[in-house]
Amino acid sequence: MRLDKLLSNTGYGSRKEVRQILKKGMVRVNGSVAKDPALHVDPESDTISLLGEDVIYREFIYLMMHKPPGVLSATEDNRDRTVVDLLGSEERHFEPFPVGRLDKDTEGLLLLTNDGKLAHSLLSPKKEVPKTYFAKVAGRVTEEDTEAFSRGVILDDAYETKPGILNVLQSDEISEIELTITEGKFHQVKRMFEAVGKKVIYLKRLTMGPLVLDEDLKLGEYRELTEKELQALVKLDSSKQKG
Repeated sequence: MRLDKLLSNTGYGSRKEVRQILKKGMVRVNGSVAKDPALHVDPESDTISLLGEDVIYREFIYLMMHKPPGVLSATEDNRDRTVVDLLGSEERHFEPFPVGRLDKDTEGLLLLTNDGKLAHSLLSPKKEVPKTYFAKVAGRVTEEDTEAFSRGVILDDAYETKPGILNVLQSDEISEIELTITEGKFHQVKRMFEAVGKKVIYLKRLTMGPLVLDEDLKLGEYRELTEKELQALVKLDSSKQKG
């Protein structure tokens, strides 16, 4: 990898700004001053420092966000705030994007990354990555609804969903439920309940694959995945590939 690209990707400025830093002799590679922007370096084996501080190269970033309602699961929008707008400049430098999407009025777990390969794997319908939601539903959710969801329901566009696991926490005029599905059709949870004559009035995603929403994250807050969480995602990806 070119030295200027590595430094730029790590957040030390644009290629033009990095070249100025190099010209001033502020960067050392394996102890020697490096001024050539095209110098090939290996971030795994070479020691790179800027003004005496080691440069730690990172290619990918993985963030767990507690998405708030009213914010779009997108990278940019002309009218509304997006989840990327909630990030700091250090995170935005990596150009992360949301993996899948939550509706504007839905809150909960959202993964943001710039790892396109992993994102594609998690979103591929063939992988059937489970996602669990908590919802408040206008109407009494019954055992019949649970059985219907377990078979799959017909949506308003005649699409038949894959089976879902519906767990009724409270059945009343306003019911509380948890639903696990392995698809991500547009407004799917809401449309599944509409198919049985009920309306979702609050929706929150709790899990996505092995990731579980960190309840210490307040609405709009985010953190990097732990090594354990990241390894669980990688393991999920590799196991699905083998299958």
